[in-house]
Amino acid sequence: MRSRTLLAALCLSLLPVSAAYFGLTGKEGLTHLPSLGPSTNPAQGKAHLKQCDLLKLSRKQKRLCQREPGLAETLRDAVRLSVMECQYQFLGERWNCSLDGRTSLLKRGLKETAFLYAVSSAALTHSLARACSAGRMERCTCDDSPDLENRKAWQWGVCGDNLKYSTKFLKKFLGQKKIGKDLRAKVDIHNTNVGIKAVKNGLKTTCKCHGVSGSCAVRTCWKQLSPFHETGRILKLRYDDAVKILSATNDAVGHSELVGTQRHSHSHSSPATPRPTDLVYVEDSPSFCRPSKYSLGTAGRTCSREASCDGLCCGRGYNTQSRMVTFSCHCQVRWCCYVECQQCMQEEVIYSCKQ
Repeated sequence: MRSRTLLAALCLSLLPVSAAYFGLTGKEGLTHLPSLGPSTNPAQGKAHLKQCDLLKLSRKQKRLCQREPGLAETLRDAVRLSVMECQYQFLGERWNCSLDGRTSLLKRGLKETAFLYAVSSAALTHSLARACSAGRMERCTCDDSPDLENRKAWQWGVCGDNLKYSTKFLKKFLGQKKIGKDLRAKVDIHNTNVGIKAVKNGLKTTCKCHGVSGSCAVRTCWKQLSPFHETGRILKLRYDDAVKILSATNDAVGHSELVGTQRHSHSHSSPATPRPTDLVYVEDSPSFCRPSKYSLGTAGRTCSREASCDGLCCGRGYNTQSRMVTFSCHCQVRWCCYVECQQCMQEEVIYSCKQ
């Protein structure tokens, strides 16, 4: 069996649970994670242990989960976040990050697999850091960077996202180790690290002034992660420019390097070493036009006649259907505290790919 990192096993075990738990259909908008406070009820502690038992984790991961109250819920949040962001980024493409075919997809070294590894590790990193600052993890708290006045920031009601703890814990949780000459395993670890780096690069220092009349006589600063939607956008750009890997150099000297195809901008140069921020893959992707073990195909998918129908429908054409939809209109604010609207109807045209 091909060696895979524990991130793939984690995603495979949690995705079916998260889909049922959150009722995902693939049509949801991008939403914020629910805000949950720290667990203080002893009964909630027992519930946490049960949640860890329900997750199909390795023995080491399960032990870490049981020692970290709040981790099981954070893992679920991370999977939900990665699924929602992936489906958002690929909404108008032939592969729309559907949960169908995910198991088969993760067994292949495709561009889509590379994105799944990256967005999953990014979501784990992001969710762990946010869980610390929100007080949902007992063993971590606000960011404690020595160059920032975090204690003062906390006194003013703000709390920096603890990315330092998040990345350190995630490395321990995933258990990444040196994996011989297995090219696919090296590729998976590389893409996992791309996701973590994308979150790190989005960490910003935010400052707030507390002086009289807005002056900065007193200023506090803290570390804050970028919205995950921004991380997803960056990873999608990495996907579009992903590098195909030809081989890996021998790691007899203590480290190894992936060797990729030539870049478009250096078409006459020798094969390039992928950058740490490049997503990499080893196999060309299928078209995803027809149903397969990797996806349901594009038949029946809605599309935009001007923007996406030609490509999404794979040349099969599209059906046109009209329907009447109801919406609120002519809204007015009434004294004192409510809005009164009329109900209007209009014709809406739906385009969907033919079989």
